[in-house]
Amino acid sequence: MDSMAGPAKQDSTQMIDPKRLAFDIDGVLANTMQLFLDILLEVYGVNHIAYEDFNQYDLNACLDLDPDIISGAAGRIIDGNYPCRLEPNAGVVRVLKRLHAFGPIRLVTARPYPGPIREWIDRLLPPDRFRVEITTTGRFDVKHEVLKADHVQWFVEDRLDTCFLLQENNIEPVVFVQPWNRQPHPFVEVENWSQLEGLIQWT
Repeated sequence: MDSMAGPAKQDSTQMIDPKRLAFDIDGVLANTMQLFLDILLEVYGVNHIAYEDFNQYDLNACLDLDPDIISGAAGRIIDGNYPCRLEPNAGVVRVLKRLHAFGPIRLVTARPYPGPIREWIDRLLPPDRFRVEITTTGRFDVKHEVLKADHVQWFVEDRLDTCFLLQENNIEPVVFVQPWNRQPHPFVEVENWSQLEGLIQWT
């Protein structure tokens, strides 16, 4: 990784309003690529791929694998058809519980339907205690429309293409550092949820 993988880049005078903040799910809340690796091993017997090999968002462009295996593993993730466990990134639950004091937690994902990810969120944040709004768009390039309609100012995202679209539509992206977003960019970025927590205006 290059130098952008260090401490969060930010304007020290600008803090995130927790009432106008929303999140992507895969790669931000959920450690989805580790699940992808686990599926490759458990279902397809593939053990030569490392997390750092995901250096592009397009998996077919960065992995030396049969495209049918890639699409099969990805489909299992969307459908919830896998023998492995999807884990949250470290600190997710603690920070989201803290954010809930400011209103419902808003999640916008390019997944085509909520399905198993809704069930996964409900296990992290039981719906009898936490209000979590999930919007599925089916496409990364329309997320900004949902966010603008909901008056979101800040969005935590791992896909740089989405971040540039957000910026064009006056939404401030926060890049969640992953191997596939190490290209140059002008945005605030965080390596983990502790860094993100430090950018939020809690009082």
